[in-house]
Amino acid sequence: MVRKFTLEYWRDKSWYVGQLKEVPGVFSQAKTLSELESNIQEVYQLMIEENESVLPKKTIRTKELGIAV
Repeated sequence: MVRKFTLEYWRDKSWYVGQLKEVPGVFSQAKTLSELESNIQEVYQLMIEENESVLPKKTIRTKELGIAV
């Protein structure tokens, strides 16, 4: 399964610095944007692997709701 995320990134002198908008705490930096993308993917995978060993297995479902305003 492929999930889509938003990579927010900026330049800090000669570094690209970025984070996943939807996943607080997933940050990285790199010399190139391509390398930053790779680093962010690796950080996300490591976070998922760490959480899988701690969290109980669940099937999470989503459902769209209409709410009158």
